[in-house]
Amino acid sequence: MSTEQKTIEEEALERAMAALDAILVVAPEPVTLREFNAALDFVSQGEIREALNRLRERYEASSGGFVLREIAGGYQFATRQKWAAYVRKLFEDKKSRRLSKAAFETLAVVAYKQPTTRAEIEAIRGVNVSGTIQNLLEKDLIKVCGRKDGPGRPLLYGTTENFLKAFGLAALDDLPQEEEFK
Repeated sequence: MSTEQKTIEEEALERAMAALDAILVVAPEPVTLREFNAALDFVSQGEIREALNRLRERYEASSGGFVLREIAGGYQFATRQKWAAYVRKLFEDKKSRRLSKAAFETLAVVAYKQPTTRAEIEAIRGVNVSGTIQNLLEKDLIKVCGRKDGPGRPLLYGTTENFLKAFGLAALDDLPQEEEFK
């Protein structure tokens, strides 16, 4: 490959990084590779991946307020952990954003045991969770994902994409493993 070809490819990659940067700054939701590919017609999907990797490295190496994260099947800027308290202080509506201990425990059971029924959650937690489940459904952290075969065909619950976003997870596999709790 000639030096001129490398320069042209590097210029295209730099343009892609700048375009990705601009898209990510304004995107309210994680942006998928497919969406990037549709918007950037001057580079291949492989080059988009390379540009995203370089952007991620650039943001990780800086001391700025952002990092680039893969979240819920897409890419999104996230606040660097050391600055999160300041952002939270400005934007958090404590009444509507916070989960009660009961809601958090119920959400954890759903996340790790999904798909699961209300009765299975109650058997683990030892308390009625009807109101808590309704609260989590309203916050779009869990969803009804079917019915269990058997008497009464109870509803099955699982987590939503908003759950992944709220906890900064790319996939459910990123949940801490049991060994990490010990």
